[in-house]
Amino acid sequence: MSITKKTFGQTKDGRQVDAFILENSNGIKAKIINYGGVIVSLDVPDKSGNIADVVLGFDDMAGYESDANPYFGTVCGRYANRIANGRFSIDGEEYTLAVNNGPNALHGGLAGFDKKVWEAEIAGDSVVMKTISPDGEEGYPGTLSVQMTYSLSDDNALKIEYAATTDKKTVVNLTNHSYFNLAGHNGGSVHNQLIQINADKYTVVDDASTPTGEFRAVKGTEMDLLELTPIGKNIGAVQGRGYDHNYCINQAKEGELTLAAKVVEPVSGRTMECWTTEPGVQFYAANYVENITGKGGAVYNPQESLCLETQHYPDSPNHPHFPSTELAPGETYSHICIYKFGAEKA
Repeated sequence: MSITKKTFGQTKDGRQVDAFILENSNGIKAKIINYGGVIVSLDVPDKSGNIADVVLGFDDMAGYESDANPYFGTVCGRYANRIANGRFSIDGEEYTLAVNNGPNALHGGLAGFDKKVWEAEIAGDSVVMKTISPDGEEGYPGTLSVQMTYSLSDDNALKIEYAATTDKKTVVNLTNHSYFNLAGHNGGSVHNQLIQINADKYTVVDDASTPTGEFRAVKGTEMDLLELTPIGKNIGAVQGRGYDHNYCINQAKEGELTLAAKVVEPVSGRTMECWTTEPGVQFYAANYVENITGKGGAVYNPQESLCLETQHYPDSPNHPHFPSTELAPGETYSHICIYKFGAEKA
């Protein structure tokens, strides 16, 4: 496995952004920048050895800093996904966040971790990125020290390891928001790609995609993805514009690395497994990606990609029966996410 470092560009305010290219012996290559920890490109061979870049994104910093960017490839935090009404309480003290998604606070706020230039360095076979979020940033309590470690193995696994500590009780929920299309980033509709999600239930949401607190069984419904299923089979019957729901992963043990989901692209044979230590995974079918010009002039549209965002459940601070996202001084938040690639022969 090799890692090289190159200059990617500059932010609008003149900060240098670097790209780290991780490459293994099987032709898989990941380009990751220290602006938002973004996975810019991910080259993966198919069953015939043909390489395609399987993540959506932009060619330059102007794209990643534009208002049109729907979190392509980035880390989301301090709190990934939604917090209802931008409010939560810890030990009776209420905290108020920016509301940036209907009635919800989404993905850390107006200037979340996706907009930070992280300190980054090559450490052995990994790229390590660090940042400090000061007390009160985006309304969250506590000074949070965060580290992400990216590595690529020769068994074709791209691993992201998150760690965080705080000096005051707070809430933390981090994820990666890559948009995948195993036919290639410009491969068109994902309706014929197959997905399997290892979850017997999901968290029910209202029309603003805010969790109601209810769990519902997937069996026999349009949400049932327990077996490999074409993404387009039932998507028209799904609430809202399509899949954008948190699935509760069937974990044998809390915090244990578990297979959350598998995706198969039947023409190329490319496969992707998503493994995580988190209790949930948000399956999002890119329903709101409309007419966005991305890499190489490709135009991205709804349901031409998918996200598998490993996470704690949305709005957990407001639902005590959900797995807790609270982090106290002396504790360490940790989270592993692995995207593992393969190619199935016809």
